Amino acid sequence: MSRFQRRQHKVPGLNMAAMPDLIFTVLFFFMIVTHMRDVTPKVHSELPQGTELEKTSNKGGLIYIFIGQPLDDRGNEMKGETRIQLNNRFVTLETLGQEIVRERNEMSESDRQHMVVSLRADRFTEMGVINDVKQTLRRVGVLNVNYSATSRSEENKKR
Repeated sequence: MSRFQRRQHKVPGLNMAAMPDLIFTVLFFFMIVTHMRDVTPKVHSELPQGTELEKTSNKGGLIYIFIGQPLDDRGNEMKGETRIQLNNRFVTLETLGQEIVRERNEMSESDRQHMVVSLRADRFTEMGVINDVKQTLRRVGVLNVNYSATSRSEENKKR
């Protein structure tokens, strides 16, 4: 009787054949682009705020010095004395100069010329400790010191 028959509209299935290729491509991209941390902080360091900050390039030798309260194995802050961490080990103020000279001697000649010490001190660290570290660095001939801080806008975003 009816001249027209109803056709059932089928939605074509999604072709999943290219999905593994896409996943591995994205995974490979993130593996290449991700920067792995060279130094693991063993002290608590809540960076101070700054108003006029600039990003520096990571060319040449870079030595990290962390100053703050030491952390235990679980990452909890241990109250007590302020500790100084040079790259991945704790040093005292008396041995800091010798360790910096040893790190500089292990660098290649081109890295030695562009050596930068990145100082990351906790915002509640006494200024006397930071000043003593600066004087020690000056005594061993390290004059290119980078001070790490967060910008005020970044700090407001966290809250």
